[in-house]
Amino acid sequence: MAEIKPTATASKSSATAQPQKRSNIIATIAPIACIVLGYLIWRFWIGSPDNFTKGKEHGGFWPEREGPIGGFAKMYLGGIIVPILIGCFLIVLTFVIERLLTVTKAAGKGNIAEFIRKVQFHLANKEVDKALAECDKQQGSVGNVMKAGLHKYKEMIANSELNTDQKILNIQKEVEEATSLELPMLEKNLVFLSTIASVATLIGLLGTVLGMIRSFSALGDSGGGEAAQALSQGISEALYNTALGIGTSAVAIIMYNVFTTRIDGITFGIDESGFTLTQSFAANYK
Repeated sequence: MAEIKPTATASKSSATAQPQKRSNIIATIAPIACIVLGYLIWRFWIGSPDNFTKGKEHGGFWPEREGPIGGFAKMYLGGIIVPILIGCFLIVLTFVIERLLTVTKAAGKGNIAEFIRKVQFHLANKEVDKALAECDKQQGSVGNVMKAGLHKYKEMIANSELNTDQKILNIQKEVEEATSLELPMLEKNLVFLSTIASVATLIGLLGTVLGMIRSFSALGDSGGGEAAQALSQGISEALYNTALGIGTSAVAIIMYNVFTTRIDGITFGIDESGFTLTQSFAANYK
């Protein structure tokens, strides 16, 4: 049976644990910071007294404003749900940028299919060092997995104690370990995009319902043409919540699908890398 060295595996896992911990700080701080920033934008920029004809110059958490100047200022009158929706949009924007940088780096340089073909060519000619050089040029997740597998591949060539099946099994294990370190990095933080894609629309509808309740409540307390005008204005303001919610949800869904498609391509390349190594070894070193 092939000897398995747990100490080597443990060292790999511990070596990658710290970067994952540091990157998780973003997932903890970013949502809170975005919600706070959303409130500040709503309260002090959109809700600035200069954007309204009436209203207290200074106020507390939610100062009253009347007579918005322009459509942008009407967003303030949509209520306290608006800053939450602005915060959700900022969260989407933050993790879109974060995932874009991560996935772009993971994709590496050049075309993945072309990279695998070059490695296959070098392995067919029994030029493992040239195949390793291609991995260094690729600089992505597929290259990292292939490189880990090639080191084991090279080690198994020089091994005279194991039979071919045992050597292939060792190569497969090495590829699986390298893959298990790469995939979590690719899929991490996508949960924020998928969650907001579902929740943002509901939050927007909640804001709209609360705005409608306030509008009809004001209609019940008064009457006449002015009340009808105030009702129509209140409904218009309440619908800003729906617009923000749907817009945020749409952006989150589109970007989530873009990233999952790119990750699927990288994952396919990783799977093909493992298959390439085992088939090449089986064919060249029987």
